[in-house]
Amino acid sequence: MAGGIPVGRSWVVMMQSGVLAIDWGDGLYQEAISGDFFNANDSQVSHGAQSGDLDWLQKIGRVLNYSDQMVYFVDLPEKPSRTLE
Repeated sequence: MAGGIPVGRSWVVMMQSGVLAIDWGDGLYQEAISGDFFNANDSQVSHGAQSGDLDWLQKIGRVLNYSDQMVYFVDLPEKPSRTLE
């Protein structure tokens, strides 16, 4: 049992700026280290996170475990949601 918050590995990406992030779709990304959300274009994504990137996140305590399909994050802030007014 992996534990943690499961995220599809294909959604964990490296931005061209060097930031590891989670792609939540519609231009919304979340920094893998701080948990902060930011907006970006798909063109700002460099590539999918590689095993070395995930090993580093695991070493610093942001990831519990990962597989070819999933990454299990520690304590991710919830995605902001729009409220009906």
